[in-house]
Amino acid sequence: MNEENSREWANSAPFWEKHAGTIRTMFSPVTTALIEEARIRSGHNVLDVAGGAGEPALTIAALVGAEGSVTYTDLVAGMKSTAEAEAQRRGLANVKFQQCPADSLPFGENSFDVVVSRLGAMFFPDPLAALREMQRVTKPGGTLSLVVWGQSEVNPFSYEITNVVSRYLPPGPASTTHDAFRFAEPGSLAGVLREAGARDIRERLLKFDIAAPISPKEFWVMRSETSDTLRNKLAAAPVATRLKVRDEALRAIDKYFPENQMKFPAQMLIVTGTA
Repeated sequence: MNEENSREWANSAPFWEKHAGTIRTMFSPVTTALIEEARIRSGHNVLDVAGGAGEPALTIAALVGAEGSVTYTDLVAGMKSTAEAEAQRRGLANVKFQQCPADSLPFGENSFDVVVSRLGAMFFPDPLAALREMQRVTKPGGTLSLVVWGQSEVNPFSYEITNVVSRYLPPGPASTTHDAFRFAEPGSLAGVLREAGARDIRERLLKFDIAAPISPKEFWVMRSETSDTLRNKLAAAPVATRLKVRDEALRAIDKYFPENQMKFPAQMLIVTGTA
């Protein structure tokens, strides 16, 4: 991750901490599916790359138990401190925390039974280098499993807000490391994982609901705060424009809040291989 991207994630870290509970609930079905695909079980030693505010590392730590362990990594110090605080709150003693980039993992070869990354691979500056590192630290016969967003047009959690914002605010500079849908095309990430040296690669399309007990207004606050790009665009816009964007966004997402609680249909890809 380059210096600019690192700074952007660092600026967003306090907001990810603020909304960590909601985000954990939203993506809990993804964590469950990732654990299933990676076949994680009690006693495993697991590495979580780009672990953000602490998931899936902390859920996995509870699963592998005292006989297993989890090593959490993230490039951003603020994300790491949020994850450490949550691990302490949960009383998890089998998690280690390391601040490092995905393409330079400070671990020896063949160190982990399973290596995972949930919604991180899209933002790796050099995905092949990162996946080669993940492959290197996985034991022979171990598992690598990664989750990325599916096609943007089937994920209204993203496109409803993006469509509104695009009508009022100028586009930002094009960048693959800002593209959450970089690997949305089936087979795309699988090809990189294969080039990195993994074998027996399989791909699962996960259909689920991004759900949490929050209102449309609470969703808008979370969405507009956790995205560095959107946060900066709104901050630079006149107050009247910000209010128009907010009001139109709330109208656009209203249908995804039955009984005033969030429920977006969503699709993600889980790509898994053997080291």
